[in-house]
Amino acid sequence: MSTPDLCTHVSAFLDSLKVKAGRKLVLAYSGGVDSEVLAYCLSEYAKHHRELQYQLIYVHHGLSQNADAWAQHCTERGQHYGLPTTVEHVQVKQGPRLSIEAEARRMRYQAIEQHVGSDDLLLTAHHEDDQLETILLALKRGQGPKGLAAMGQMQPLTQGIQVRPLLDVSREQIEVYARVKGLVHIEDESNQDDKYDRNFLRLEIIPRLKARWSSIATTASRSAFLCAEQQTIIDTEVSERLPKWLTQAKFTQQTVFNLDGFAALTPSWQALLLRGFIESQGFALPSFVQLNQIINQLLNAKDDAKVHIRVGDCELRRFANQLYLDPYSDHIKSSTKYAKTGISIPDKSLKMLINGDIDTLVIPAPQGKNIQLGLSQQGPRLELPQADTVVSVRYQLSGQFRCHPHCRSKGRELKKLWQEYAVPPWLRGQVGFVFYGEQMVMALDLWIEKAFCVEDEAVGLLQRQ
Repeated sequence: MSTPDLCTHVSAFLDSLKVKAGRKLVLAYSGGVDSEVLAYCLSEYAKHHRELQYQLIYVHHGLSQNADAWAQHCTERGQHYGLPTTVEHVQVKQGPRLSIEAEARRMRYQAIEQHVGSDDLLLTAHHEDDQLETILLALKRGQGPKGLAAMGQMQPLTQGIQVRPLLDVSREQIEVYARVKGLVHIEDESNQDDKYDRNFLRLEIIPRLKARWSSIATTASRSAFLCAEQQTIIDTEVSERLPKWLTQAKFTQQTVFNLDGFAALTPSWQALLLRGFIESQGFALPSFVQLNQIINQLLNAKDDAKVHIRVGDCELRRFANQLYLDPYSDHIKSSTKYAKTGISIPDKSLKMLINGDIDTLVIPAPQGKNIQLGLSQQGPRLELPQADTVVSVRYQLSGQFRCHPHCRSKGRELKKLWQEYAVPPWLRGQVGFVFYGEQMVMALDLWIEKAFCVEDEAVGLLQRQ
């Protein structure tokens, strides 16, 4: 493809997508040569497609002393192209165990995607050499077909679709085209810092590969396409099999992975299904080594062993032969400070509820899970407290504490009821118990004590969700 054809190339690609009138084309615009060329091509496209909306987004990371100047450049060039430009400021987390590259990328996409609607397109200026870098990084990390598939020309986002019109165009073609058109672009000084993996590949490795095999970027892209085809088949097969392994947790109502029969599967299918489950819950996939460690613990730990694994941004736990997956939280989850004194419910607030002055009584509780009580004449409900009764909510009762749920004919120790109600051990400290004086009358989210349960048409207290 000759370099003067780049705008025609971009135009043909966008036309093939048949974007509906009124939709928006959003360009991730850095002002570098790649995005400068794409911004120019987009402005040419806009002249002939006024039925669409356009927006350039520059993300100001604050990592360079030149960031303000770059933002100004992008704003001025956007005006030159006749395209509206937005500058988004973000703060990139930095720390000893954080990758600045990864954090900057995450914040960049987070800032840009808020401008992308469900039927909009996000354009990025990734090209053939970027694809080669991505493939080499995937090899370095030991990734499988999904990682080696690298970047596709179209990729779904939370909202809208990301498209890469220049993915089959080389960096050299883009740079020549920019010179031919006299396009002004910025040079990010960090691109010369080879401590970053992509820069190391771009500056040190890829030039040597191209010197020996001039078409390596093209052939590597072909391999990525073939890996993507294989991954599509794998994803289809996993999506058909995975639902049979998923169920709903009795207490939390969340989707969990049923481990019954999991050990009988081949190691390959164990890995594929577990990856599919983790991905279906919106979490980043673990590495090959991490996944094998997870499977080993799930299959080989004793039935009564505490299996609790943190991987990246999620926590995996086994309970009742089911695998729970939750976001990682580093705050203290225990409700110890509430165990003895509990949370007192103001008598005035209770009277306002009983008198009908308010519809719902909201009580602050640990972990931000506020308790909501209302009045009802239907279903199992708690009898109203006597005048001047001290009402409180307490946590972490002893396992030997004897309870009598309204739905059971006999009472039972709490430690047995935890199992009966399938309450995971790590959540038991967050279950509140309502007390009238020193008498426990209700286990929130679980039961009402039988002796305090109203079953006729009398008004009682009901927990609201």
